[in-house]
Amino acid sequence: MTKVTIVSDASDARIAEWLERTLGAALSATDGSVAITIPGGSTPFPILARLESGAVDWRRIVVWPGDDRVVPEDHPASNVGRIRRALEPLGARVVALTENATPPHFALTWLGMGGDGHIASLFPNTDPQVDDPARVRRLMPDPLPPEAPFARLSLTIPALLDSDALVFVIRGADKRAVFDAARAGESDLPVARLLGAAHQPVTCFA
Repeated sequence: MTKVTIVSDASDARIAEWLERTLGAALSATDGSVAITIPGGSTPFPILARLESGAVDWRRIVVWPGDDRVVPEDHPASNVGRIRRALEPLGARVVALTENATPPHFALTWLGMGGDGHIASLFPNTDPQVDDPARVRRLMPDPLPPEAPFARLSLTIPALLDSDALVFVIRGADKRAVFDAARAGESDLPVARLLGAAHQPVTCFA
């Protein structure tokens, strides 16, 4: 398992500063664009809002959702719709997730994690594999989260790991305990499978 750096009690401002440095370094290493994948849910958007006035050249960044609910983009539960509204005004190109999509190599994979150890929409019942030949899967969580009872599209573990770096942002002591057990190899949850196969630097803001 790769080394995991834990940053405890991290504020949105501190996470935003880290992201600005990381994205700036990725952009400095190429004359072209870079791709990143980011999560949905409520956590990323206050952090992204802090980057609006920063030095990140979003015009050179292609943004993929790590997963999405199978709903129209104008639906309140659509991850890509919310990401578009946040980042397209800054110049980013946002790509909708489809079953036939071919995700690129990412400069950064940004993930959240559920209390059940799911990442993206790779819930425990979906039995995600580190050698999955597919890059995108259509999945049905079981049980369905009551706040978002929809089928999902999700990047698979190999697609998420095709990245220069991984960053997690997790909130709460219960989730921190799940994450710590996963990085210690004490579970077989989706997050543990991903961490066990990771080869790049992993940073966790908790």
